[in-house]
Amino acid sequence: MERIERLLWSIALPGFGQFLNGHYLKGIILLLLEFIINVRSNLNEAIILSFHGKIQLAIDQTDYQWLMFYPCVYMFGIWDAYKGDTLESQFTFIPFVISAFFATVGLIFSPTLQMFGVLFGPVWLTMIFCFIGLGVGWIIKKVLGTRTVKEVETSRED
Repeated sequence: MERIERLLWSIALPGFGQFLNGHYLKGIILLLLEFIINVRSNLNEAIILSFHGKIQLAIDQTDYQWLMFYPCVYMFGIWDAYKGDTLESQFTFIPFVISAFFATVGLIFSPTLQMFGVLFGPVWLTMIFCFIGLGVGWIIKKVLGTRTVKEVETSRED
């Protein structure tokens, strides 16, 4: 349950999972990055406007130059908290990296890309692309295999 707890706290706010792992400096850095990017990009305002269906206003309020950093910082924080100090599969990072990439691409196209005639904007389109990226990443991880870091290191020694 600890792993799920760290994962969920990191989804709530980057850095919290690191605090639970005892990685306080990393947690503080992620929390500060989240705060700076959030404020500079007007992310909270974009979220509020998006929830109220005011997508064009959300697009107009968003500082995309700052928000472009958010998917990578956010997904790194989640991955880092999730993996903790375990020696799990060497490919555990792949779904998180692919998700960050897809979310960034979604963010880039969010001011203009319509799906089914709907403009989703910087919040919803980024989230849709993020989930697609997680799915693609999990598939890639499964294709590559589930060898653990320890197994890879042992095979290199042979």
